[in-house]
Amino acid sequence: MENSIFIAKMFSVFYVVVGFGMLVNYSSFKKMVTEMMKSASLLYFGGIMALVAGFLIVNSHNLWVKDWTVIITVLGWAALLKGIFLIVFPKALAFLTKSLMKVLWLVVVVAFVLGGVLGYYGFFA
Repeated sequence: MENSIFIAKMFSVFYVVVGFGMLVNYSSFKKMVTEMMKSASLLYFGGIMALVAGFLIVNSHNLWVKDWTVIITVLGWAALLKGIFLIVFPKALAFLTKSLMKVLWLVVVVAFVLGGVLGYYGFFA
C-alpha cells in the first residue's frame, strides 16, 4: 500500500500541474503538440519515456484489485502501451493525438479528475 500511495502522489501532482498548464496555456499547448507530432525524434523520445515509465509502474504495481489502486495499474499499462505504439507505430498514434486535440477541454477535465482522485487517496485517505 505504501507503494500505491507514493505513486498516487506522483500521478496526482503530475496530472494537476499538466492539467493546469494546459488550461492556462491552451493555445500554446495545442501548438506545441501539433509541432511535436511532426517531429519523428520527439515522438521516439516520448515513446522511450512512456515505455520506461510504464514499465516501472507495471513492474512495481501490477495489482488488479477492486479498489482505487487499480487506477495506478491501468495508468501504468496505458503508459507502457503508449510507449510501444509511439516507437512502433508513431504515425498512427500521432493521428489519434490530432483527434484528441479537437476535444482538448475533455483532456483537461480528465487530468484534473485523475489528479484530484489520486491526490485524495495519496495525500488524505
